[in-house]
Amino acid sequence: MNLIQAKNITKKYQTKTALDSISIDVERGSIFGLLGPNGAGKTTLIRIINQIIAADSGEIFFDGDKLQPKHISQIGYMPEERGLYKNMKVGEQALYLAQLKGMSKQDARTKLKYWFDKFEISTWWDKKIQELSKGMAQKVQFIVTVLHEPKLLIFDEPFSGFDPVNAEIIKDEIIGLKDKGATILFSTHRMESVEEMCDHICLIDDSKIVLDGKISDIKRSHRDNQYEITINEEDFIGLDNLKDFVSVLSNKPNRNFKDQLDLTLRITNNIVPQDLLKSLMTLGELHHFTEKIPSINEIFIKHVEKSFE
Repeated sequence: MNLIQAKNITKKYQTKTALDSISIDVERGSIFGLLGPNGAGKTTLIRIINQIIAADSGEIFFDGDKLQPKHISQIGYMPEERGLYKNMKVGEQALYLAQLKGMSKQDARTKLKYWFDKFEISTWWDKKIQELSKGMAQKVQFIVTVLHEPKLLIFDEPFSGFDPVNAEIIKDEIIGLKDKGATILFSTHRMESVEEMCDHICLIDDSKIVLDGKISDIKRSHRDNQYEITINEEDFIGLDNLKDFVSVLSNKPNRNFKDQLDLTLRITNNIVPQDLLKSLMTLGELHHFTEKIPSINEIFIKHVEKSFE
């Protein structure tokens, strides 16, 4: 069942169309990646779901009901532009924001202690936000976003400001929250994180959806009959015997063994990979053979470039 269902959402700013009849379904208990270049409309859609701004037309349903102000307490939102008060102390501010989400002061204190101990930031309680680095403030923002254990967590560029170690920690925490039943909607430019974390992605470009589906289905649909192989350099000439059904797309020395070549081939005629493998093995010693599946980053670039053209 879907936790969020957006139907034909349109939003315009004067002459600029930010969203053009956008529809998405966010399955309960999944991680949904909202992707797109800068200015595509991602943040506008996130703000509409958070009821910060209203759509010009279309409807959004939350857990089967039409989206209403009462649902705000069931959403945790970590915006790209962080929303902490710089002159307030960390602990005081975290308690205040938790109570805005309906938590009791005692419950908030208990859960804040858990998260502050987990992130090893207990000594920050009486510091002001302005005394913290961007990455430190990000940790506090993350905690106040997830503290009330909402049904839906929305992260807009959650890894911004973090060094690689802390970005990995936040990534693992997001996956852990999903494993505990939370539904995650997040937007990021870190395609490697999308590939590792997401169950489903939606790519928006120039206010329209250009790609939408499960990651596994999308990657499967973008297979291009390409295979990566490693052979001995002396066997390379034998590929001439296979030119009727394969073409060589790239050819470079292997990093570890200079007498070997790393090749990318494409099947050009109607043969199956098993036949290609058998033919390659007749050339000599085959060290590596695998299908080249495009990464989400490659698929992203392909679709955005196509839309630009």
